[in-house]
Amino acid sequence: MSNSKRYTITAALPYTNGPVHIGHLAGVYVPADIYARYLRNTGNDVLYICGSDEHGVPITLKAKKEGVSPQDIVDKYHAIIKQSFNDFGISFDNYSRTSAKVHHDTASEFFKKLYDEGKFIEEASEQLYDAEANQFLADRFVVGTCPKCGNDESYGDQCEQCGTSHNATDLINPKSAITGNVPTTKVTKHWYLPLDKYEKWLREWIVEGHKNDWKTNVLGQVKSWLDDGLKPRAVTRDLDWGIPVPVEGGEGKVLYVWFDAPIGYISSTKEWAAREGKDWEPYWKDENTKLIHFIGKDNIVFHCIIFPAMLKAEGSYILPENVPANEFLNLEGDKISTSKNWAVWLHEYLEDFPGMQDVLRYTLTANAPETKDNDFTWKDFQARNNNELVAIFGNFINRVVVLTNKYYEGVIPEPNEFTDVDNETLEKLQKYPSIIASSIERYRFREASQELMNLARLGNKYLADEEPWKQIKTDPERVKTVMYVALQIAAALAVVCEPFLPFSAEKLKGILNISEGVAWNAIEKSETLIAPNHKIGKAELLFSKIEDKDIQVQLDKLEATKAANEAENKVVEPQKETIEFDDFTKLDMRVGTIIEAVKVPKTKKLLQLKVDVGIDTRTIVSGIAESFKPEDIIGQKVTVLVNLTPRKLRGVESQGMILMTDTPDGKLAFIEPENDSVKNGEQVS
Repeated sequence: MSNSKRYTITAALPYTNGPVHIGHLAGVYVPADIYARYLRNTGNDVLYICGSDEHGVPITLKAKKEGVSPQDIVDKYHAIIKQSFNDFGISFDNYSRTSAKVHHDTASEFFKKLYDEGKFIEEASEQLYDAEANQFLADRFVVGTCPKCGNDESYGDQCEQCGTSHNATDLINPKSAITGNVPTTKVTKHWYLPLDKYEKWLREWIVEGHKNDWKTNVLGQVKSWLDDGLKPRAVTRDLDWGIPVPVEGGEGKVLYVWFDAPIGYISSTKEWAAREGKDWEPYWKDENTKLIHFIGKDNIVFHCIIFPAMLKAEGSYILPENVPANEFLNLEGDKISTSKNWAVWLHEYLEDFPGMQDVLRYTLTANAPETKDNDFTWKDFQARNNNELVAIFGNFINRVVVLTNKYYEGVIPEPNEFTDVDNETLEKLQKYPSIIASSIERYRFREASQELMNLARLGNKYLADEEPWKQIKTDPERVKTVMYVALQIAAALAVVCEPFLPFSAEKLKGILNISEGVAWNAIEKSETLIAPNHKIGKAELLFSKIEDKDIQVQLDKLEATKAANEAENKVVEPQKETIEFDDFTKLDMRVGTIIEAVKVPKTKKLLQLKVDVGIDTRTIVSGIAESFKPEDIIGQKVTVLVNLTPRKLRGVESQGMILMTDTPDGKLAFIEPENDSVKNGEQVS
């Protein structure tokens, strides 16, 4: 990669109706940050921008629910999100927000130019309308069945199950998200971007022009859209929260959030340029600038079809060189869900693991959902930390620094003649910057993180093979060379780990006393990264072991969340019809104990039980085999309805019924006496 190239890197604008979680970090912000940090380290002109996406229906829905204004909602979450990014070292050059005046002005000017040049279609059409709420049902104000996959909880703008983007009027059996009513239709006027006019150009530009350098998941989704045929897309909405449509007839309407949001990249650039006293236009209009969009797979259509079509229609902007979209990250086997609180929130993570931002950054990178959906588990998080960061990276650095201080009072020794092993080790070291760079430049951040760890492994192997702690007694001059070589690896690690582990890199540079740093490109050209007679600092642990108890706390949190969700969603059967007391007294329920249990042959659900009910021992056939193993319930106290008319089940006469209930996870549970002293045969009343 040539130096001094200009790069504009964008990260998807997070939506300000909640905090950010590990799925956001893994899918977008850490990979984009690794890329931006690497490019800066290799001498490029880099602009890394983002901002809060603060318009759209979900904001107004949350505001209605909480009884506050939309501005209150976005102000609250903008602050939380911005702080989370700062806490995790996401090195934006500018983090803006779409409620800012510079954004309103930029988006309005963009729309106005396309409007004046006749790039829109103006059309009156019937839209879904909620008469009780007295408003049109745009986007997430309406839910219904997805016309493509049949998901009956699809939103009016996009199905989160299959990823299809559509119009609210395309939904089957739509309902208002405000009142729950079945909507009517009402005529309203909107402006549309005729995407069908750009279909041929999009196919040539992406599907054919980028077939060799864009991710297959991106190309596949774009091709699917194009093969289905593009249709004009409305760029305005009937809402009162957003950027007012800046033309005659636009009263009571705002710009569609997916029209104004990507323009947020441009307005954020303008905000940065004004603050820094720079010209913003080269970062968006110079053909020598490379534009890269980092997004999740749910945003592919907007960044690869709608936004490029907008830029093409405007005419003066460059197009993205790549859109390396990631797949989704799941959590402990289930889809991350904000509404169900099934997530690891960044601000909460730091409360439980203070100072361990790099551990999460590394784990999310090493397990990044680059080609398919991946799963974050707390056990893997612990293993990545303990077995890699602590045992490999941290162990090597600690040994080098401790031995240098022990043998030479922290002063780097002059090396003697290099052996073949030394030369081979230094040659391997010099190759790692380009190996890691190659992976990063191809957006293979997971692969790059493992190459970084391989460099630490190189250092550990070198020390293990050369055993300076033994040779110091027999050949102290040889040890000077060994420690010198090991210190060069440590210095290189301090440089190449920075994109992945920025906090650890800063700490390591402090330990090695190289705060000025070593240039990334210098590693492959110089044998001396940290010179003889240079004094380093004392040893400090870069990473700390994470104990089982710390992980169990997190697993318990998730179990509590799961139980709360199940309890909230559990459907309670309505009360049966009222009976008289005399009806109840006819029931003879007794305490019993299961003394035998076997499966009923050729059935999945039935167990044949022998139950001591005090008055006798009787056979009962019960449909509990899917919840209990026969051997596990011997000795189980139960409540039995003993005066039920006997009935044959699979040829076995059942002489009663055991009382059961359901647990939140759908399993059966026995209704049993709380006090163990209650004897068999005691009546339940």
